Amino acid sequence: MRRAKNITLYLIQILIIAFGLQNTSAWADELLDVDQAFQLAHPTVKDSKIHIEWKIADDYKLYKDKMSVSATQITLQQPAFSKAKTVEDELFGKTEVFTHQATIDIAYQGQASATEVTVKYQGCADKIGVCYPPQTRTFTLDLPQQSAPSTLGALDSFLKQETSEPELLDAEDAFRFSADKSNPANIKLTWEIAHGYHLYQDKIKTKLLKGDAEVSLSLPEAEQIDDPLFGKTTVYHGDLQGTLNVKRATSTSEVQIEYQGCSAEAGVCYPPVKKVIQLDAVSGSSTSKAVQATATVTEESPLSETDQIADTLKNSSVWIVIATFFAFGLLLALTPCVFPMIPILSSIIVGQGDQLTTRKAFIMSLVYVLAMSVTYTVAGVLAGLFGENLQAAFQNPWIIGSFSAIFILLAFSMFGFYELQLPSSLQSKLTNLSNKQQGGTLTGVAVMGFLSALIVGPCVAPPLAGALIYIGQTGDALLGGVALFAMSMGMGLPLLLLGTSAGKLLPRAGAWMDSVKAVFGVALIGVAIWMAERILPSEIILLSWALLFIVSAVYLGSFESTASKSGWFKLFKGIGLALFLYGAMILVGLLGGSNNMLQPLKVFQGSSSHQAAQEEHLAFQRIKSLDDLQQVLASGKPVMLDFYADWCISCKEMEKFTFSDTKVQAALKGVTLIQADVTANDAVDKALMKHFDLIGPPAILFFNSQGKEQKAQRVVGFKNAEAFEQIVKQAF
Repeated sequence: MRRAKNITLYLIQILIIAFGLQNTSAWADELLDVDQAFQLAHPTVKDSKIHIEWKIADDYKLYKDKMSVSATQITLQQPAFSKAKTVEDELFGKTEVFTHQATIDIAYQGQASATEVTVKYQGCADKIGVCYPPQTRTFTLDLPQQSAPSTLGALDSFLKQETSEPELLDAEDAFRFSADKSNPANIKLTWEIAHGYHLYQDKIKTKLLKGDAEVSLSLPEAEQIDDPLFGKTTVYHGDLQGTLNVKRATSTSEVQIEYQGCSAEAGVCYPPVKKVIQLDAVSGSSTSKAVQATATVTEESPLSETDQIADTLKNSSVWIVIATFFAFGLLLALTPCVFPMIPILSSIIVGQGDQLTTRKAFIMSLVYVLAMSVTYTVAGVLAGLFGENLQAAFQNPWIIGSFSAIFILLAFSMFGFYELQLPSSLQSKLTNLSNKQQGGTLTGVAVMGFLSALIVGPCVAPPLAGALIYIGQTGDALLGGVALFAMSMGMGLPLLLLGTSAGKLLPRAGAWMDSVKAVFGVALIGVAIWMAERILPSEIILLSWALLFIVSAVYLGSFESTASKSGWFKLFKGIGLALFLYGAMILVGLLGGSNNMLQPLKVFQGSSSHQAAQEEHLAFQRIKSLDDLQQVLASGKPVMLDFYADWCISCKEMEKFTFSDTKVQAALKGVTLIQADVTANDAVDKALMKHFDLIGPPAILFFNSQGKEQKAQRVVGFKNAEAFEQIVKQAF
């Protein structure tokens, strides 16, 4: 039965071939001669292997199962074919074919000096639908004399045997690139792509690095393949020629050509290759430079931290991106913008009282972290796509003031003040509100996670900025969103662990639980003060911190007798006294004119030159718009531009810990210091930030005396004094 089926298929093949031959005259103008369609090169011999290669014309294909090789005087081993692709063929059904190029490498054994190699093959014209008859070609090959293998030689041959991983070419050899600048307006770009390699069409990009010109790249139609790394995509094989179209080039300019390819046989992709071409003015008058020239590679400027992160997104696999951004999130977990979420979540967990279990603590913590992560991701994707920082929109006095008030109400409920001080009707309403927001329902927990992401943590860090740059440049919201979600889950992992552990570690009921609630009540008031710092004067904030410490000290029994008290009470009294003393120092420093909570008494130190320099702050000139910036840059002096907002905690950290450092101030001598206050986040502020692809503060930019930004030294997020000093020195 099977034999009859094979005979039937063979007869059908002969009939179709015959029909194709009878009608060949109808396509005489289109159908290539068989030797033009399938250019079979004379076989070569190297390293005891016979190499056979075809160059296949466009829209033609060779069938893998129709290829065979035989030889006289020697014994041929198993042939090694180049990579074929599987297609659904009208004649043969699902089969493997070669397009553009095909090779066979066959190892042989024997001591003959020459051999006759017979190669059989068959192909079709894809576009026309005509198949050629099977072809047979015979070649005479001279074989190199083989010496008898010694023991060491045999061992060496064994070690050099081909493995499943073919040896990779260097990127320069796999994709030989050159540029013909004979016509400055239409520069011919050529890639010689090695056999078994391909270039991705969507990875070939141009970017103007210097000068004024309009450039665009024209490429031929590519072949679609099912790539194991990128899925269905279009690639180029063999030789590729494109045209770089240049318009209105008024001066010598530089354009960067970026491309990326893979070894199809090894399944290994190369990093993107970047070449820089010097452009000539498009005037047609200069012919001395009209020569065939390989594009010169210039030393690439180092990327800024955010650009490096964006580059990771562009050129890494999804799993590497997820792992990298999850690690970024872990590093950001205890930054000032995330740290306040710890007492918020902890107070939600503690608010459950004796109803708390480990399972419930885990579920509530997970809901909080997921809500925070989803909100953070959606806000980031929207910011990357539309340039609108949703978190910045929530940094206004009414929203921050309302959120701070909610925290204070939650704190008072933990102290039990509602039962003692409020009427029953109002107490009932506040208790219901408090219970909902403490996480009595998972919806309330999710709401707190949502609000925490938008209001508590608006700071811009390098990983966030890198992801937003990637989304803005590529429009790939999916990968950018995955990266942001992985980062926010990394930020939330410590919160998840702390919240879940609360179900095990916290006491169940009684005086201990009341004391724990009071501790987190104080922490919530601290979060409220921390948030109000964005909208209230520093004097009120310092007074609030001082009162919080002093009242907490009284609550801890700092002025009660220790007679007949336990050791725990004495420990708490000691902590309370320390808080009272610190609160008192803040009050004294405030009366003396201090605005530094960490060093409240520093204003009373001596006024030596060194101390005066320590107290000196950088004097910034305020600007508002891009026109203001251009006027400053026109002065011909180096410039540092600081993006600042009152609601940006990292900005205030930079002012307090970095800009006050004497070494930083010395490094900035002779530099014009300007500051863009984007607290209002109005249309002018957004336009200025969008011009530099910024999503919000903190960000610091450096410009040389020619007004060009030193982008590699761009700072996003907080930098300590030592690191910032080195950046300033590199920039200028």
